[in-house]
Amino acid sequence: MIRLIIAEDQRMLLGALATLLDLEEGIEVVGQAGDGEELLRLAYELEPDICMLDIEMPKKDGLEAAMELKDHPSKVIILTTFARSGYFQKAQNAQVHGYLLKDSPSEDLASSIRKIHEGAKVYDPELIDIAFTAQSPLTEREQQVVSLMAEGKNTKTIALELFITPATVRNYISIILDKLEVTNRIEAIHRCQEKGWI
Repeated sequence: MIRLIIAEDQRMLLGALATLLDLEEGIEVVGQAGDGEELLRLAYELEPDICMLDIEMPKKDGLEAAMELKDHPSKVIILTTFARSGYFQKAQNAQVHGYLLKDSPSEDLASSIRKIHEGAKVYDPELIDIAFTAQSPLTEREQQVVSLMAEGKNTKTIALELFITPATVRNYISIILDKLEVTNRIEAIHRCQEKGWI
């Protein structure tokens, strides 16, 4: 019997998923959580075979929870509506065993759960395409500059941290804005975060 915990903040969807999967042969839903913190508590309390989590949840999102479950014996599946390369990249960093989209048929979901339980990794094909087409145009140094900007650091502080001049930082920022086809630092940070490049 595959023991499963589901974390989903939309209560109606959580109930429907639990009912649907409980009807599947060999799958038992042993816990339901409405947020990431509740999921983590249940994971350590119930020691399920698989934790299946949504991404956007209150208190702690699914990707943060997945990262905390990296060394937990449970296998982790992300089940989401978001086919974004940034989310997929973060999920891969958390070493999740599956990344599935909510618009998949329910029989595919049950089949994926069984495959993951047996040791396979299952990723929605749409995500594989996105991951390969969304490589960062930025150099490693440019990504460092954007990361520091995202931390709220100004040109002078970035220059000190990277041991370069403020003029060089401004030059990097100009190149970054050009490469990302954005008009300001905020848009650059947002674009990089959305794509999972920082």
